[in-house]
Amino acid sequence: MKLKSILATTVAAVALSSAAMAADVKVGFVFVGPVGDGGWTYEHNQGRLAVEKHFGDRVETIFQESVPEGADAERVMSQMALQGADLIFTTSFGYMDPTINVAKKFPKVKFEHATGYKRADNVSTYSARFYEGRAVQGHIAGKMTKTNKVGYIGSFPIPEVIRGINSAYIHAKKANPDVEFNVVWAYTWFDPAKEADAANALIEQGADVILQHTDSTAPQAAAQKAGNVITFGQASDMGEYAPFPRVSSIIDNWAPYYIARTQAVLDGTWVSTDTWDGIGPGMVGIGEITSAVPADVKAEAEALRDAIASGEYHPFTGPLNKQDGSAWLAEGETADDGTLAGMSFYVEGLKGTIPQ
Repeated sequence: MKLKSILATTVAAVALSSAAMAADVKVGFVFVGPVGDGGWTYEHNQGRLAVEKHFGDRVETIFQESVPEGADAERVMSQMALQGADLIFTTSFGYMDPTINVAKKFPKVKFEHATGYKRADNVSTYSARFYEGRAVQGHIAGKMTKTNKVGYIGSFPIPEVIRGINSAYIHAKKANPDVEFNVVWAYTWFDPAKEADAANALIEQGADVILQHTDSTAPQAAAQKAGNVITFGQASDMGEYAPFPRVSSIIDNWAPYYIARTQAVLDGTWVSTDTWDGIGPGMVGIGEITSAVPADVKAEAEALRDAIASGEYHPFTGPLNKQDGSAWLAEGETADDGTLAGMSFYVEGLKGTIPQ
């Protein structure tokens, strides 16, 4: 009996210890690419790591990388909910419908979907105003191209990507009226082989500046091999290719948002919201503009960045027409968020059609 009593006491002590060690909140992350992609997923994972560092033992994080958009995403999200996740971040546009579907099945779990527009009582949406960073890149591109040909690797023809193409083109054209854009659609977020092929095709067509809305560093490597082509980091610094060909970058800073939303779950104050922040609040960063950029161009780019951050300047300010020549924004008029969120047209001067 005495031995049984000792064993019972020991088991109880272990159970209490385990309970004391258990995290207050479990947070899941669903990633579309590998955490080592050097771009989009890498930065989302940096945000996850920041959550762990900030909260310590109070928060446990779990993640799944390289999850295809579609039915497999629903399976992964459901598994996370069944594993006890209180909050799940789904970090790609194609996870939108899967997030909504799984959220209906797990009404007590909070979901946060990146770059989408569908919400529910337990689903928030969040994104960054990447087009603000594209304006800065466009200015540098317009000033630095010698062939007047800029190549742009698009992922999928969704509003987020179309906004970026338009913003980059508007500001490249302001900097250099002779500039032309050529857009190649890769139909992937992360596929180094496809991205390299797209970059090489654009270079062969005469582009000496490559912008990308895909997540790997393959276009950087292709430009480095070509030797006279400049690039910009996408979503992350991609600094291993600096100071040339990578002359600057857009850096996604998700950590403050992830920390704030996790804190809201801990506090019991989480509610469904829509967040769309840019350079000013710090969700979009402009990476170091390297020594490969002439000093006057760097100064102009930094001034543009600061004007956008302060709200003094909006990247979509009229006069601007649509590609077909129809009027869009009058002199001094700025685009409203609704139009930007659903953007499905090119601005005047861009060639080619947007795939349907």
